[in-house]
Amino acid sequence: MHTAAIDGRAVLAMNTLLIVNPAAEHGPYIDRASGLMLSFNGEIYNYRQMASAWGVPLGAGESDAHLVLRAWAKLGPSCLDGLDGMFALAIYDPRVGRLFLARDRLGEKPLYWRLDGARLAFASEVTTLSGYGAAPLVVRPEMLAIETPVGVDTPFQGIQLLAPATVLTFDTATGSLDQRAWWCLEACEPFEGDYETALACFSVTLADQVPLRGPGGDFALLLSGGLDSSVLAYLLRPPVCVTVRYRDQDGLDESRVAAAVAREIGAELIIVEPDTDDFISVLPQIVAALDYPMGNASTFSEHMAYRAVSDHGIRVVVGGSGPDEFLMGYVRQALVLFGPNAVLGAGLSAYRPLASKLLSTADEPLEPSEAIARLILRGPDPQGRVRELVAEAFVRAGGNLSRGLTLAELATAWRPLVVTSDKLASSFALERRSPYLARDLVELSYRLPTDHKIIRPGGGKRILRDAARALGLPREIWASPEKVGFASPVPSWLTGRLAAWTDAQIRACLADAPTILRPVLEAGLSPRGGFDRTRTQALMTAAWFSDHRVRAAAA
Repeated sequence: MHTAAIDGRAVLAMNTLLIVNPAAEHGPYIDRASGLMLSFNGEIYNYRQMASAWGVPLGAGESDAHLVLRAWAKLGPSCLDGLDGMFALAIYDPRVGRLFLARDRLGEKPLYWRLDGARLAFASEVTTLSGYGAAPLVVRPEMLAIETPVGVDTPFQGIQLLAPATVLTFDTATGSLDQRAWWCLEACEPFEGDYETALACFSVTLADQVPLRGPGGDFALLLSGGLDSSVLAYLLRPPVCVTVRYRDQDGLDESRVAAAVAREIGAELIIVEPDTDDFISVLPQIVAALDYPMGNASTFSEHMAYRAVSDHGIRVVVGGSGPDEFLMGYVRQALVLFGPNAVLGAGLSAYRPLASKLLSTADEPLEPSEAIARLILRGPDPQGRVRELVAEAFVRAGGNLSRGLTLAELATAWRPLVVTSDKLASSFALERRSPYLARDLVELSYRLPTDHKIIRPGGGKRILRDAARALGLPREIWASPEKVGFASPVPSWLTGRLAAWTDAQIRACLADAPTILRPVLEAGLSPRGGFDRTRTQALMTAAWFSDHRVRAAAA
């Protein structure tokens, strides 16, 4: 950890991973001309282009951090709009005595902060700030609803997550604080043109933007065998691909397709086969990496995949996050768009338990916002917080149904997905990249009409499927309606072969847990089915609280 201070009012510190250039300068970074100081986490993929556009000189061995620092000195916070990347940054300007915190558009890199009187502290991990001063545990109501706090909340009183695409300004002299959004997805104008025009534009943007987020040297691709990761395989040609499968879980196994893709592009394929012993062994590591429980069905699979990448001596991993949210790839979105009977009639009978949330009210038409809220919810919503966020998303979408569904995903389920991926990868000192989150791709996808994204149940991500077909991907990939990804059988394990062990873990925690945690833990002792995640959440909460007590005692 390197630290830097200038005028006695601010101290910045950071660890430098040095992925792109191992010989690059360690941060924090100081601009001698202006005195600005920068701590930076992440990667700016277009930094050389922007250095040229802004007339910012970069010397040999200087990195994207130097571009950010000098651009800020020259342009101030407005430079953020020109950056395409994943980042969390802190800039201190001694000329005005102000600290600026900023986060990338979609929250790929976390940044937490807390204000204690006239002092502001920030970090990329909650546990760093919880050790800075008293931070009582708080179980937010939505943790019962979707397993994760929403918005900017955390389970620690006084500690907040800076919202994506937000810049926070803190005046060190007065203690005043201001937060403003520096990018707004819903401000994008609708796409003008027919489907063929859109497909051509999308295909060109895909081919241009994905390679910009692909590493130049060795890297590994998380290859599930589904559409999203297979397209990345064909565009990036990774030297190594990693997939995860589970014994006796044919419904979750896409390794045959992954193997075919790897052979086609000439990549080495690493197949990870975790079992229940692995889960018991790594659960404490997962909990420690995440800071607090988060609702992501792929957590265990991702952790094991990242471990395999790290063991292989690779430091950059690429994943396919994004198309499901922006191109209507989730079955729950199709349920809202077409109705449960149409979805089940299209051969997606495996989703009957999800569809049943709407089937029971088939004679009572639901507003789209209420329908998607019911499908997103995985538990009670006692204060209506999730429903409120979903309703706000639809208002911001201005009446466009597919955009409303996208904004609802970003307001609820997106945060744990993207933060989990980053934290688990970072725990192995890996850099996780998500090429589909390139600004141009995200904005174009959002702008497209609904029928460019989906025209029938099971046919989400229409425009990506057609782009994949043009790229030469096998028909079984671009024509498949199923989505598996890196889902794991953990929920069924916890009600089956690990049932007794799970009960013991939860009950052991209940004996000493504070009252605020009891509803989550007790819910896990009454499982509602093999694929219900209430029990998983209770186990994760028990492991998290045990880890929290150990950390508190050590502090």
